[in-house]
Amino acid sequence: MPKLDIRPLLVVVEHDIPMPMRDGTVLRGSVHRPAEDGPFPALLVRSPYGEDSFQGTPLLPMLRAGYAVVLQHCRGRGTSDGEFRPWLDEGADGYDTIAWIGRQPWSNGEVVMSGMSYLAGCALQAAATRPPGLRSVVAAMTPHDFHDGLKYHGGAFALGSALNWGAVQAMLGLAHATAAGEDVTAEAGVVLAVLGDQETAARTLPLSAVPGIPWWQEWTAHPERDAYWEEAAQTLRHDRIEVPVMHIGGWFDLFLAGTLENHRRLGGPLVIGPWSHLSPRAPAAGRLYFGASASAQAIELEQRQLAFLRGEDTGPAVKLFVMGDDTWRDEEAWPLARAVETRYHLHADGSLSTEPPRGDEPATFTFDPRDPVPTVGGPVMLGDPANVGPQDQRDVETRADVLCYTTGTLGSDVEVTGPVTVTLHAETSATATDWTAKLVNVHPDGRAMSVTDGIVRATEPSGTFLVDLVATSQVFKAGHRIRVEISSSNFPRFDRNPGTGRPATEADLVAQHQKVFPRSFITLPIVPR
Repeated sequence: MPKLDIRPLLVVVEHDIPMPMRDGTVLRGSVHRPAEDGPFPALLVRSPYGEDSFQGTPLLPMLRAGYAVVLQHCRGRGTSDGEFRPWLDEGADGYDTIAWIGRQPWSNGEVVMSGMSYLAGCALQAAATRPPGLRSVVAAMTPHDFHDGLKYHGGAFALGSALNWGAVQAMLGLAHATAAGEDVTAEAGVVLAVLGDQETAARTLPLSAVPGIPWWQEWTAHPERDAYWEEAAQTLRHDRIEVPVMHIGGWFDLFLAGTLENHRRLGGPLVIGPWSHLSPRAPAAGRLYFGASASAQAIELEQRQLAFLRGEDTGPAVKLFVMGDDTWRDEEAWPLARAVETRYHLHADGSLSTEPPRGDEPATFTFDPRDPVPTVGGPVMLGDPANVGPQDQRDVETRADVLCYTTGTLGSDVEVTGPVTVTLHAETSATATDWTAKLVNVHPDGRAMSVTDGIVRATEPSGTFLVDLVATSQVFKAGHRIRVEISSSNFPRFDRNPGTGRPATEADLVAQHQKVFPRSFITLPIVPR
C-alpha cells in the first residue's frame, strides 16, 4: 500500500480583520497563514458575494506553498462597511488592500491575486492601479469592458443575465443592511418577487421599470457607450496593467469575448474549456457531456494556476478543448494562424454551402416582439440554471420567425476553431430591428445542438450587418451537418427590439417584416485536418 509522507500543516486564521481604505471605509476579511514564522507572500481574493464565494479558492495548496491567503469582502458586502457600487471602487480598494497586506508583520510585501467573474475583475482592476506589491494575476471568465460584452452585446441589452445578477446583488445589499440593523422587509419582498419570476420581470415595459435593483435604471438609460460607461472603464485600464496575467475561459461562458479580449490586450497563457459560467470546471455543459478529460481537474488546472502565480509556469501559451474530438490541444497563439476563414453562403432554398449564391430573392419572416424567439441555452446566466450551454434547438427551428440554413451531410470532419461572424445583407419594414444568428451542430439522430450565437441591434432599416458570434472550437463530425439560424430575437438573453428605435411600452411594439438576402454568409475559421 502506498503511503503519503505529509506533515501536519499548522495554520493561523483570523476572521473579520479590519482593513481601512483611503476614504476611511473599513473593509473586512479573513487571513489564513502558516503558523510558522514568516514573512510570507500573499494571495488576495476579493468578492462581493459573501463567505460562500470563497469556497473555490485554492486555500490549502496556497498555504502548503508558503503563502498567506487573504479573503476580503468588497465594500458593502459581507462584513465590510460602505456602499456597494458595481465595479467602481474595486481598483482603489484593491490597491489599498495590497498596501495594507504589505504593512503586516507576517507579509514579505509580495501579493498575487486570482478569481473568477467579478472576483477576476477585482484582480484586473487592482492591477490597473499598479500597486507596488502585486506580482501576478489569474483571471477566469471575466469581462474586458463594462458596457460592451457585459451589459450590452452588439448594442442589445443583455437582459436575462443582467436581471438575474442585479436581483442577486440587490438581495445581498438588503442582507447587508439587515446586518446593520435596518428594516428592509418591504424592499426584500419586491426583489424576491423579481428573483422568483424572472420571466415576468423580463417582460416589464418600459424596461427601465423593473423594480428593486438599485442600478437598473442607470444600466437601461445608457444603451450607448457614453460618459456613464467611460467612468467605469477608467477602473479597468489595460494599458496600465504591467503584471503577468493568466486567462481562463469557457466556450459557453457569457464572458468568452471578455476573456479573449483580455488575452489579446495583455498577453499571457490562455486556457479555454467546454465550460459555462455556471459550471466553470465541469466535464459537461448544457445537454452535452464531453468526457472525463474535459474537466479542469483532468488537466491539473489548479496546479498550473499555482505555478503561474509563483512565476514557475512552463505550460503551453494556449490550451484549448476541441469539442467534437473532445480532446485538449496545445497551440502557440490565438487565433490559430493556420485556420482558413471560409464563407458559407445562406442560399434562398435554405442550403448552406461554400458555393456563391445565384439570384437575389430574399428569404422573409415576420418578427413580433410580443412573441419573441425564446432563449434555449447559450452563453447565459439566467434564473433557470439548466437553461445554459448546448441545447437542442429543434423546437425553436419550427417557428415561422426562424430561418434555417443547413449544409448537406458532411463526408468528413470539419473543424471550426477561432472567431465566428455572420454577415447579413438584410432589410426590415420597421425603423429599427435586431438580427440574431446561431451556429448549430446537427447530429445524425436529428438533434440540433447550439454551438454559439450573437446579435446586432440595427439602427438602419437596410444594409449590411455584422453579427459577432465570438468564437468556438467545434469539430462537425462526418455524418453531421452545419446549420445557421437567423432571426430577430433571443429572449430573455437579450431585450426585445420594439421596432420603433425608442424605449417601448406594450403599445409601442411593432411587427417587423424582415428580408434576408442570399448575399449573406457565415465566416467559419476552418482548420485543415
